[in-house]
Order: sequence, then structure tokens, then C-alpha cells
Amino acid sequence: MSANQDRDDICLVGAGTPMGNFMRQYWIPAAMSSEVQADGAPVRLVLLGEKLIAFRDSSGRIGIMDHRCPHRCASLFLGRNEENGIRCIYHGWKFDTDGNCVDMPSVPAHQDFKDKVHAKAYKTAERNGLVWVFMGDQSKIPGLPSIEANLVPEDDVNIVFTQRECNWMQALEGDIDTSHFGFLHAGSLEPDDFQDDHPMRHTVVNRAPEYHVSDADWGTTYAAYRKDSNGEMSWRFANFLFPFWAQTPNGDFHTMVTARAWVPMDDTHTMAISISRGRQRTSFSSMPLKNGKQMPGFKSKIDYLPNTTDWYGRWRPVANQQNDYLIDRDAQRRNEIYTGITTVFLQDQSVTESMGGVTDWSFEHLAPSDHMVARTRRRIARAVRAFQEDGVTPPGVEDPEVFWKARSGSFHTPIDAEWLSAYDEHLQVSNRVARD
Repeated sequence: MSANQDRDDICLVGAGTPMGNFMRQYWIPAAMSSEVQADGAPVRLVLLGEKLIAFRDSSGRIGIMDHRCPHRCASLFLGRNEENGIRCIYHGWKFDTDGNCVDMPSVPAHQDFKDKVHAKAYKTAERNGLVWVFMGDQSKIPGLPSIEANLVPEDDVNIVFTQRECNWMQALEGDIDTSHFGFLHAGSLEPDDFQDDHPMRHTVVNRAPEYHVSDADWGTTYAAYRKDSNGEMSWRFANFLFPFWAQTPNGDFHTMVTARAWVPMDDTHTMAISISRGRQRTSFSSMPLKNGKQMPGFKSKIDYLPNTTDWYGRWRPVANQQNDYLIDRDAQRRNEIYTGITTVFLQDQSVTESMGGVTDWSFEHLAPSDHMVARTRRRIARAVRAFQEDGVTPPGVEDPEVFWKARSGSFHTPIDAEWLSAYDEHLQVSNRVARD
């Protein structure tokens, strides 16, 4: 099968596409709970190519449904959120959060047929600050995935949304590619810039790590490894979790709890939803260097444009394609900031968006450092085709507990340690989040 046929089967997410049908078997994080206020204005959402609205009714229940009123297709985004339902302003038809038509005031009472009208609505759930939606068969609702980061209590969880203008898969692949760190994020640094015990020093001492990669119950997993000067082995473990989750290695494996969903809005727009334990940043990137300063180009928070009510108006960075990510060419030229772009996340954003809306895979030349990318593409493609052709249940749908076993981060072992055994041993002594 051609590279771009594989790409299309994996990257395209509209209704009826192989990946679109596959992703609709999973719960999808859609919005922050705080974005949807009781009896407040509806929120426009684009998910898997569908234009939807979200609203919270008077009793606090969340509804997510097709934005079109099933009467004459006027947008329910314009509707009145009142008295436990959304009312279309065109003819007054009103729908509850399950999509049931509960009032049809423009129709004479003896001709009323509201019991036969239903807006296309999806099952929703809330957990620890996130609104979730299930867009598959509404008679077969699976359990929410037990991803450790989304089990963190709401008073201790940190959730960040950021929109990215490219396909979900190429965005996600940046999270499972560790060798870029020594260039994109730390390219202007030398080993002597770090304290000897700084946990990121090895990414600059050796910018070409080797890898172990494997399939896992939750998706795929890798360990990048480098021999340290003290004779120990330094490991950076990270994961892909079905259908669009990634866990990055830039923190202490024993304490860091993190996950990022690369939720496809459509084929060329993605919402990154980063979830972590603790209000304070625990990323190694935030740790000061020998001079007491942070990594060049490091900035802890993204600056956002004001949210608008446009379909693509939520969580857009100020630094974007239109202004070349506010790149500082002088800082780049002086090697003060390798990219000239501030904020680690936006450095990633700049390169993945620069690839175009959907990358042409036939143009690529994958290297050994791309082993995890290639393995993950193959794992996804096989799972999608097994579901499409043979009806095989997608991984984790029937057993959402498998996701709790996935954790990422860094640690050291003796030089001869076996990588998967080391993972299991360090998982056993890690500070875990309690499951529901």
C-alpha cells in the first residue's frame, strides 16, 4: 500500500472515513468544563469534521449536538439557552441535552409532532475539569479511559488547550520524537551550560540517542537511551495511547503525571489538550541552567489571542503562521535561541504547521531516529483496518483500564538493565494517581 494511502487512512477523520469511524469508538475530550456555563451562550465546537454546539442547561447538564436545528437547519448556536433546553430562535423549537424536542410552539397543538423529532446529540460526561463526548453508536457507550492524568482530582489538575493548524497525526508525532529536543529546543546549548546533575544535560551531550520501540496494550511505547559519564544508562520513556494521546518524557518518571490529546477538529485543525498533575510545572525544561537562568527560548505560558465565537476561534496562540511565530532572527543568528522562537510548545507548533495541513508522506525519508513514528503509524493502520474490515474492537475500548498502565518520564539504571523490565520496576515504585 502506498505511503499516502496509509496517510489518508490514518489522518483523515471525517464521518465515513476509516479513521473517522475508528475514532468515534472512543470518548473525546471536547472542552473545559469552565467554558460551558449553565444557561450561558452555546459554544461552537468542531470535532472530527462535524460542526457542533455545546451548552449547559439550567440543571448543569451538558449537551453536545449538531448545530443545525432539525426543523429548517438554522444554527442552534444562535439559540436561547433557557429553562433546561436550547431554543431555536427561528420558530421556537426547543431541545433538551439529549436532543429531544420538548416544545414546538409554532405548530398548532393538535398537529404537534415533537415526539418524532430529535436533534443529533451525543452522550457527554465530565471528569475533573474536562467535558467529554462520545460520537459513536449511542447505544454502545464505553467507559471513560483510565488515563492517569485525567484521574488527577480537579483541585490539582492543570489543563491547557492550544489550537494547531495542521493534521492531528503530524502534531502528535512531535510528542513521540525525542531526538529533536537537542536541536529544536536546546540547540543553542552546550554541555557546560548545564550543572553536571541537570536532568536535561544528556540530551545535549548526546544528541543522537538510540531507541527501543514496542507495541503496547495501550498503543506503542519507546525508550531512548544514552550511556551517562558515570556509567549508568539514562532512559527517556514515552508513549502513544489510542486513539490520539501522547505522553512525553521530559520529567521525572516517578512523579510526573502527564498526557496530551491531539483531538482532530478536522483534517487540518487540531486541538492539543495538555493535562498534568500539579499546578506548578514539573518539566525538566523549566529547571534553571548553571547560570541560574532558564533554557534559551523557554517561556512557561503561551500567550493567546482573545477567544471568539468563530468555529476555529478558541485557544489560538498570538505567535502563529501569519506572523512567523514572532521569530527573532537576531537571537537565532547570535545562537541565543536556536529557533528564534520562544516557548517550547510553540517551537514544536512552528515546525509541524510548516509541514502543511497534511504532510505528504511520500516525500519523507525516515531515519532510525524515527523508529517510534514508523511503529506508531503501523500500529494505528493495522488497528484501523482490523476494525474496518473485520469488526475488531479498537484497543482499549472494552478495557479502558489498559491506559492506566502507561506512564512517561526519565530515570537511570545500571548499564545492563533490560528496558521493559526497568519500566515495570520503576512503575511499581512511582507515585501513582488513584483510579476511580
